[in-house]
Amino acid sequence: MTVSHSSVESERGNSLIDSVANSLVSQALIDTPIEEIFEKTCKQLHAAGVPIARAQIGFKVLHPLFDAQTLTWKLNQKVERNDFIYSENRDPWRNSPMFYLVINQISHMRRKLTGDEAMLDFDILETLKTEGYTDYLAFIVPFSKQTVVNKNDEELENSGIVGSWSTTRKTGFSDNDIQALKRIEQRLAVAFKINIQTQITENILSAYLGPDAGSQVLNGNIQRGDGETIYAVLWYSDMRDSTSLANSMSGKDFLQALNTYFESTAGAVLNHSGEVLRFIGDAVLAIFPIRDEGATSRACESAMKAAIEARANMEEANKKRQDDNRPALNFGLGLHVGKVLFGNIGVPQRVEFSVIGRAANEVARIESLTKELNRPTLVSEEFARNISVDWVGAGEHLLKGLDRPIQVYSPSDLD
Repeated sequence: MTVSHSSVESERGNSLIDSVANSLVSQALIDTPIEEIFEKTCKQLHAAGVPIARAQIGFKVLHPLFDAQTLTWKLNQKVERNDFIYSENRDPWRNSPMFYLVINQISHMRRKLTGDEAMLDFDILETLKTEGYTDYLAFIVPFSKQTVVNKNDEELENSGIVGSWSTTRKTGFSDNDIQALKRIEQRLAVAFKINIQTQITENILSAYLGPDAGSQVLNGNIQRGDGETIYAVLWYSDMRDSTSLANSMSGKDFLQALNTYFESTAGAVLNHSGEVLRFIGDAVLAIFPIRDEGATSRACESAMKAAIEARANMEEANKKRQDDNRPALNFGLGLHVGKVLFGNIGVPQRVEFSVIGRAANEVARIESLTKELNRPTLVSEEFARNISVDWVGAGEHLLKGLDRPIQVYSPSDLD
């Protein structure tokens, strides 16, 4: 029996595509980064004879800042990642082939970009043609049975991946190419689903607990009492006159004011490698961990830079609030250095990751002195001795609940 050359080539092609599919499963099982999975898959497909020159994948993410993410691969280039924030213009998405697929619950859309069969009914297709692409295949692989579009089609809630394949080959994709790509899409979706769920878990834990605490929880420290004793710079800031502000504003306006204050203070902490642990009403508890010898001064310097930035942020925010005839915001800040237990506290059914211990109590008491002494920022002697600043002595004070007086200082630049 004679076996045709085309049959041999077809079997070889199927074998190569099977290899790509198996590689996808293996990568997903070992938590390979999603960009690496995508790039490797595209390169393997091209090496297997599927003439893709560009590929793109998009998916929704559960993140406090970003709504969606896309990965774009081009031949001989690295994968490019784009994050889309909630407030951005969504017209490009709503006018895309992928949105059309989701809205109409169609799994694929193919468009020839050149020749008599060319159909350029979306802006992106015109762009791709200009860039030298000849054929385009868009696809969607849902993770659930239903796609939900809310009222007025303003937002699309889709669980799954959307994407496209493009080629520069003059004749475009062959039927075998299309078949191979459709086979890979399902496997790619499985690999992405595993990775996306892991990413969502990490995003949520980081947003609600902080990156360090979130990492510890993911590593299994989830029972009450799990934790470690650490040395850290402690930050405690509290918004001034919050009760009177709450009584004089609508609930919505007060929440907006709170978020402005948090962006000014907690945002500065995060910008300088600190970790925000808790929002206690209108107070911020944060730490700058000291992980090795000699790092105390660096942590104190980071905290002081954050303090300076927080004041500048608040000043800038108040200029805008004044223009809008809204009351100015202010806060007191205490800084301290000491040992704390960093771990889970609460009841067995409901725990939270925080810091407890003498130093944590002391930093809150130091901040409370800022009202009494009319000094916006106060630091402990332990903090002051680790950083060269023009300090102004603010006296020795016996704080509530503590058995020894504490010497406190204020930085002259922030008085």
